[in-house]
Amino acid sequence: MPILSHFKSTFFLLVLLLSSCKGQDNSKASDSEKTALVPEIVVGANRTEAYLPLLKGKKVAIVANQTSVIYEDTGHTHLVDSLLVHAVDVRVVFAPEHGFRGKADAGELVKDGVDTKTSLPIISLYGKNRKPSKEQLAGIDVVLFDIQDVGVRFYTYIATMQLVMEACADLGVPIIVLDRPNPNGHYVDGPTMKAENTGFLGMTTIPLVYGMTIGEYARMINGELWLEGGNKAALTVIELENYTHRSNYHLPIRPSPNLPSDRAITLYPSLGLFEGTFINAGRGTEFQFQRYGASFLDSTQYDFSYVPQPNFGAKHPKEENKTCFGKDLSGSERMQSVSLQWILDAYKNCVDKSKFFRTSSFTKHAGTEVLQQQIEAGLTESEIKATWQADLDSFKKIRAKYLIYD
Repeated sequence: MPILSHFKSTFFLLVLLLSSCKGQDNSKASDSEKTALVPEIVVGANRTEAYLPLLKGKKVAIVANQTSVIYEDTGHTHLVDSLLVHAVDVRVVFAPEHGFRGKADAGELVKDGVDTKTSLPIISLYGKNRKPSKEQLAGIDVVLFDIQDVGVRFYTYIATMQLVMEACADLGVPIIVLDRPNPNGHYVDGPTMKAENTGFLGMTTIPLVYGMTIGEYARMINGELWLEGGNKAALTVIELENYTHRSNYHLPIRPSPNLPSDRAITLYPSLGLFEGTFINAGRGTEFQFQRYGASFLDSTQYDFSYVPQPNFGAKHPKEENKTCFGKDLSGSERMQSVSLQWILDAYKNCVDKSKFFRTSSFTKHAGTEVLQQQIEAGLTESEIKATWQADLDSFKKIRAKYLIYD
């Protein structure tokens, strides 16, 4: 094994050196060609040798969903199933928004239950309580957290992690976070959450896109004393291998029902702002977060339309069964920043602007009341983005302290 490991390391180094020597020619390579030049990313869950010893002889609680898997040559195995095979004493599974199997709609309350495959009790953290109680963690020696995030502040998995960390800190229970790549981890952008607007769609004063893996973000939560009472959790992060923030990572399993593809995930930070409006952002179609439209947008300004209908992940989508006029973004490239062009376009072409914003919801998604005011006042994208810069610069200085990867 030492010889093989040395060979692999030498091979990967040689490949990276060759790719760097290509200069400008390499910058023209396709994403698939670039991906082929670097070693495969190893997620934290796959690094069993790093965390199984930490679970030996312990009573374990797991925070998991359908993305909590160990990848194999022929497919994948759920983390819970793998741990049981290794005789780990798993006592309970905590499930985030969308549930343990990831089938619930956005915002739909998830009920407690029993996993039919393993007979383990499932406790919802998106139902009557969002933070594990003292009773629910009674007798637990360690909590294992493993959920694929997408790096957007209002995506609720990071809020769940923070509340789990709080519960662990309160009771002195260690927490292990199995790190996973952030598909939007290559940039930092968007409005910063203001303290007065914090909640489950953003519990801390971070930008809309914060450019950190879930493990790095857990380190920031601890280091910045963002847990209730200024407590710190006994945190261990099982790090990724071969990952950088420049990595173009494909998610093999959709992280939630309405993020079905890499394209939807890259557009989500920008189109997710429509969640705080009456505009449909593709829910109720097979192209969630890859289009937008509404029946009350000026039909003369668009050559694209669609009709949202109930489907997997959207029992009652906005504009259900209505013809929506808007734009198809399914041919978009990987985003390098948050774009406001689409929400500005929709607002400009809204026939009745008084029906555009759901003000309270939009503020929670944007993190600030100012963005709605700027859009209503007719500011351009560049003018709005200029007002973000000071907060982004401040955040990047804090962020740098907690980064694990280049």
